[in-house]
Amino acid sequence: MDSAAIDRFEASRGRLASLAYRLLGSAADAEDAVQDTFLRWQAADRERVEVPEAWLTKVVTNLCLDLLRSAQARHERAAGAWLPEPLLEGDPMLGPADTFEQRESVSLAVLTLLERLSPVERAVYVLREAFSYSHAEIAGILDITESASQQHVHRARIRVAAERRRGGEADPASARRVVEEFLAAATSGRTERLVALLTDDVTAVSDGAGLGKRLLRYKTRERVASYVRAGFKPTPAKRRLAGGSPAIHIALVNGSPAVLAVVDHRVVGAVAFEVSDGKVASLRGIAAADRLARLNKAWRQHEPDAPVINAW
Repeated sequence: MDSAAIDRFEASRGRLASLAYRLLGSAADAEDAVQDTFLRWQAADRERVEVPEAWLTKVVTNLCLDLLRSAQARHERAAGAWLPEPLLEGDPMLGPADTFEQRESVSLAVLTLLERLSPVERAVYVLREAFSYSHAEIAGILDITESASQQHVHRARIRVAAERRRGGEADPASARRVVEEFLAAATSGRTERLVALLTDDVTAVSDGAGLGKRLLRYKTRERVASYVRAGFKPTPAKRRLAGGSPAIHIALVNGSPAVLAVVDHRVVGAVAFEVSDGKVASLRGIAAADRLARLNKAWRQHEPDAPVINAW
């Protein structure tokens, strides 16, 4: 392959990766899809490709759809052991963030909701909401009609909006203050204050550090508060599992505030928050090492803020 063809692909790599991540919810799978797209670009009759960007977008989108439809992917997601892979703020795979729709489309909350859509609905929603493709362009990418594209995105928007039931975008500074207050309550054992910081319909999900085959789910303010108190209570067993006594940082993950437990510059656990009207509406706890690999790589390459707790 000549250098011009490589340069043309590399110019699209970041956009392809952020598209694949939104479609798959996994940075590792997104990287594989982009690499497979490169191999197909390498083998293609490029003289016959009129618009390389459109060709590459179609290839990576359909590779992602094939993966979403695969038996293994359906089994893993249906088995309840799947959470989106969190990404640290500034990761180029997060992609465009100029509009509220673009920022929301990469939030862990929406990535989780997109699992309930069909693969085609998910693709149409992401292409339209996050990348502003026209229905004519989406029809060409997915080999469907324009009217079908319009119907798919309409249904997807309704389903996402019905599940979200949240207010507008939270101010980052205000959201961080809520999380700081939440963390103070969780580590002090003040249950009443902790409950007061939760919305009436709060939910919590945890991967149980990857030790079990299913996610742990909690509803009601009292059950979530109990889970949080137990989770944030340090014990010798937890420190052994973490490999030491973690420092606790607050950072942005997928555009939302998150609490990160860090041992020797290695993130061993992340709790991502969704804040609505000054309260915590949902928590997602992720500690499985393979789901934190890319976040860890980014963490080691940036200068973090001072920890809010030096040694947990």
